[in-house]
Amino acid sequence: MSRRLRVAIAGTGFIGAVHARSARLAGARLVGVAASTPGRAQRAAEALGADRAFETAEQLVAAADVDVVHICTPNHLHVPLAAAALAAGKHVICEKPIALDGDSAQSLHDAAERSRHVAGVPFVYRYYPTVREARERVRTGVSGPIRLLHGSYLQDWLLRPEDDNWRVDATLGGASRAFADIGSHWCDPAEFVSGHRITKVSARTLTALPERLTSVAHAAFESVIGHGEPRAIATEDAALIQFETDQGALGTAVISQISAGRKNRLLLELDGAEEALEFNQEEPESLWVGRRDAATLLKRDPEHLTAAAARYNHLPPGHPQGYGDCFDAFVAEVYDAVSSGEPPEGMPAFRDGLRAARITDAVLTSAREDRWVDLTTAVRA
Repeated sequence: MSRRLRVAIAGTGFIGAVHARSARLAGARLVGVAASTPGRAQRAAEALGADRAFETAEQLVAAADVDVVHICTPNHLHVPLAAAALAAGKHVICEKPIALDGDSAQSLHDAAERSRHVAGVPFVYRYYPTVREARERVRTGVSGPIRLLHGSYLQDWLLRPEDDNWRVDATLGGASRAFADIGSHWCDPAEFVSGHRITKVSARTLTALPERLTSVAHAAFESVIGHGEPRAIATEDAALIQFETDQGALGTAVISQISAGRKNRLLLELDGAEEALEFNQEEPESLWVGRRDAATLLKRDPEHLTAAAARYNHLPPGHPQGYGDCFDAFVAEVYDAVSSGEPPEGMPAFRDGLRAARITDAVLTSAREDRWVDLTTAVRA
């Protein structure tokens, strides 16, 4: 496209602001925003530099002067808004989970396929240069066949009974909370880097806080001090999974939003026949590489990275790149795909959102029914 892309954002909380920043940096025009109320939308439009505030998200997704819709609302609104945007001829970026269950995610994926519009999901941890470096070492055979995948994704922002957020409410966030919210972010790079697909899952879930104190609405990761009315909570605070892959590897992961002191620790290790690779999202400037004779830290330095990783290297070594840079790269790739009609290899799309929803379904089923669950019969994307 010769003109600037016109984008609009439904949902103006923490993640909506992240989307807005990346959209501006990618050169798009922020046509408008929608929030939970018209008043909040107006304040967000002023804060984010949008042209206008929409009264409702439904008006936003149907607006004639919008090319790309970003959906950053609570989870229960993802399917209706994304489906309406696709039907209105828009390209879509939708936060995960794209749907509250696998069948709804399948319907949304199929709608995106029929529309032939770009539909992206921000699994942005793929965009760390060190993650791409790990993927390239596996892809080219340097690491040898992968035998084990293991790690964790740990947070502490829902550690206490007074910690509250819309995500803990199953009607808004879905039946799964911790796994759907951040477990999906562990499984995606695990499969993306290894080239393996999870085929069977055995899981346990834990609701450590069956009651939480209702609080005034606040941003994710923001601490709350107060004493509201207690309410029952059904969504999980943590999940443990073990799994098998289509290439004969085994894996485990611990997912938690109640691990004190862990802010956003996504740790992924892949053990190959020749070397092991470890990525830690809280220390993303290096990739741990273990071999029989030595272990080294491979720094994010374009002089020593493969071309596939160096592509996402934007700053000189020693000048940290982080989550925001990953988000910028993802949004820029989606916009490039809109303009060119050719999504680049590795850009996460609705098929990856569907994949995450199916794995989440399998985790909940396994935990509920105390059995292994086979994913090969459930995933059609």
